Amino acid sequence: MNMSKRSRSILGIVALGSALAVTLAGCARGGGSDATSGGEASPGITDTSISLGITTPLSGATAGPGTCTVAGITAYFGAKNADGGVEFGDGKTRTVEIEALDDAYDPQKAKANYDQLKDSVFAMTAGLGTPTNRAYREAAIADEVPQVLVMTGDPIFSETEESPWQLGFVPIYQNEGEAFGELLAASGEDHTVAILAQNDDYGEGYVEGFKEAIEGADNIEVVKELTYEATDTAVDAQLTELAASGADVFFNAMSITPLVISSLQKAQQLGWTPSWFLPSNTSSPSAILQPGGADAFPGVYSVSFAKAPASPVFADDEDVQAFLSQLKEYADYQDMPAFPHCMWSYMVGATLEQAFAEMTEPTRDNFMEALRSIADFQAPLMLDGTAVDTTVDGQPAVSSVVVQKYNGTGYTTVEDFG
Repeated sequence: MNMSKRSRSILGIVALGSALAVTLAGCARGGGSDATSGGEASPGITDTSISLGITTPLSGATAGPGTCTVAGITAYFGAKNADGGVEFGDGKTRTVEIEALDDAYDPQKAKANYDQLKDSVFAMTAGLGTPTNRAYREAAIADEVPQVLVMTGDPIFSETEESPWQLGFVPIYQNEGEAFGELLAASGEDHTVAILAQNDDYGEGYVEGFKEAIEGADNIEVVKELTYEATDTAVDAQLTELAASGADVFFNAMSITPLVISSLQKAQQLGWTPSWFLPSNTSSPSAILQPGGADAFPGVYSVSFAKAPASPVFADDEDVQAFLSQLKEYADYQDMPAFPHCMWSYMVGATLEQAFAEMTEPTRDNFMEALRSIADFQAPLMLDGTAVDTTVDGQPAVSSVVVQKYNGTGYTTVEDFG
């Protein structure tokens, strides 16, 4: 099943649920909600259902991971709904409806999607992208609409004072950059590093974490550093300049899937074969590394907190088997997930369920209080050594990662660089 067809099929399922979500939420807005415990219910929740909104790229260059942000959470709550729904802390059992809209990774479209959804959904969640999530962050604060467990490593989403109605899900970019910097610095060998980063908070965060980790490490030297724009269609000029540096390590803080593939290919054309670091959201073996010919490099490293279903290590894992089955049945996602966002949004569903279980009132205020009280939760599909913890201000729901190295088909966890 190709990506475009898969996107359409998931959108079809989401659209079906959307009609129901809008209808039910409309009752709540009109004052006809039957959710009466603990005061007046917020929009998007009744005694029998709760509606969640997502704005994410379902078309364009980031449609692959964007589609996954809908598929995973749709699969998780599809299975829960089939079993009768989710038990809330107020004693009621509710079905969870998802309404997803395509923003094509365009901030203006993301804001428009939020404006369309804000009065009909209880909370916004799971959407991918730093610029797109930032586009409506201030509006969500003003409207007091939860914008939570979103797929951005921008630290502002996890700072309670700055973003009282927000919470990120994935590790902040600094966490990922720092993890690789620490691994590199601990190698004890001399290395020169070339950096190519997206010219926004995404790229800056990765580079900041990396540089902090290598500060004071006499064996690591950054010899060239360039940027690119998220709207660029090619980075050949930057690759040519970086290759001329002769660096043996390439730190590539890039979020655009086609550009990562073309960067891998261009480096080979230039005869430049350094070790690579890639962010977790653009390090897919099947969708990026294999098409880009990553086997040509001595090592491609990334970080993770989720089990990879395609890895033989997890072939018999109960969580993985349940996830793949539910992905097919409830999200009509038939292929092996190529992007980690499918697993991440499934974990988002499990984390939301934890918060729902602690909600004693059907209000957004009570939800945020419950969400910020989750500690040491081992969500389905989480790797050993990682957990969900929403209690630390300034950190997202997941802040722990492990460094992994591409082995030709998947990733192997490593403790040493080389």
